[in-house]
Parts: sequence; C-alpha cells; structure tokens
Amino acid sequence: MHINGGCHCGEIKFEAEIDENKVMICHCLDCQILSGTAFRSVVVSEPDGVRFTKGAVKEYIKIAESGNQRAQGFCANCGSALYATSVESANRVYGIRAGCIEQRNLLTPKNQIWCRSAVPWLKGITDIPMFDTVPTK
Repeated sequence: MHINGGCHCGEIKFEAEIDENKVMICHCLDCQILSGTAFRSVVVSEPDGVRFTKGAVKEYIKIAESGNQRAQGFCANCGSALYATSVESANRVYGIRAGCIEQRNLLTPKNQIWCRSAVPWLKGITDIPMFDTVPTK
C-alpha cells in the first residue's frame, strides 16, 4: 500500500510503501516514554520503502532492551515522532508512526506487542466516558 505523511509543522513530508497487514500497537516502555502516552501504533515499511520528499529528519540513537541500536526519526522543529529503524543505511525497514500518516484511519492494528509493559487501565478504556470535544463542565 502506498501512503504519505509528515510532521505536525509541515517541514518534513514522506511517501512510503507499507504492508497494511503489518500494523501493530507497541506497549514497550520505550514507546510509552518516547510517545508520551500509553502505547504507540506503527506500520512496517517495505525495505528502503520510505522516501522523504521535503525536509531533513533528525535521528536519535537509542539502545533497545535487546541491546540493538535503533534510530528514532523525528522533526527537529516540532518534535513529531516519524519512525524507528536500524542504524544501518542500507535495506532500512521503518516502523512508521501511524499518527503522522495521512491514511492512518485505514490502518487497523493486527497485533499488539510488548504487552507485559501495557498500562493496566487500558483494558477498561471502553468504560471511560467519551466526548467529541473537551466537555464544558
């Protein structure tokens, strides 16, 4: 599937080829901390399947629990998280952050990973009251 997206401020734009069957929710502690929320939704690209059409991505290298180095790509201006990938420059497979993809509503997660780190309140999220906007009272 062909997708496109970018960062919040518009300085970075990209196109990618992804497998829509490789959409997942990650509950690992790194995703919780780096996203500032309870989990992160990602879709896996084809090898070297991402092409940046505008701007330059900043990368932060972190060490995963496995000991592997992972490059975290983000916009240096607005801070939008865009992807995670290997540190090697060839045959990069990107875990593209679903929130920065224009077609995100078409990308239904098929798996959840690192569930041992999932926040316990997530199981009851459907019981929490919902509002279309911020409630006035």
